Amino acid sequence: MADPIAGAGHGPSLRIDKFLWFVRLCKSRTSAQKLAEDGHVRLNGRRIDRAHAPVRAGDLITFPHGDSVRVVRVIALPARRGPAPEAQACYEELTVGG
Repeated sequence: MADPIAGAGHGPSLRIDKFLWFVRLCKSRTSAQKLAEDGHVRLNGRRIDRAHAPVRAGDLITFPHGDSVRVVRVIALPARRGPAPEAQACYEELTVGG
């Protein structure tokens, strides 16, 4: 089987729906997939409409969360959906000035 990361060209990547679920920013992978496919997520400032958009370390993800908008910077790609402290170590929360 071919390595899906090999063709990426910019290092390892992970589907955005899996990333949001793995780092516990969405309660389920289905809700993360729907959020992405409905066009509510921005990746590095660009609106995406597909759940398989690749996320890499250093990327910025902007998405609605309740009544607010969250902006997170990807620090590392998780290998699994682990406990909350492990998940939180994979991203940095940024504040939106306003």
